[in-house]
Amino acid sequence: MQKQDFNITAETGIHARPATLLVQTASKFQSEITLEYKGKSVNLKSIMGVMSLGVGQGSDVTITADGEDEEEAMAAIAETMKNEGLSE
Repeated sequence: MQKQDFNITAETGIHARPATLLVQTASKFQSEITLEYKGKSVNLKSIMGVMSLGVGQGSDVTITADGEDEEEAMAAIAETMKNEGLSE
């Protein structure tokens, strides 16, 4: 299992466009991928789940990937977070 913490630095937090990109990235992998925020955990492959968390700027989130391609999945998600300016 891969687990990584991210601090959300984007002014708008994880709003519709970056949430969509994260879901699209996560959906490319077989692994079970979850996003955890304030004690709630949602499937990162679910746009409604991700949006329901209302993650804002300055928030700390944890992403967990568990499965055959967990390392590749985590690397791709970390890259998406960085490229979209969501996290450093």
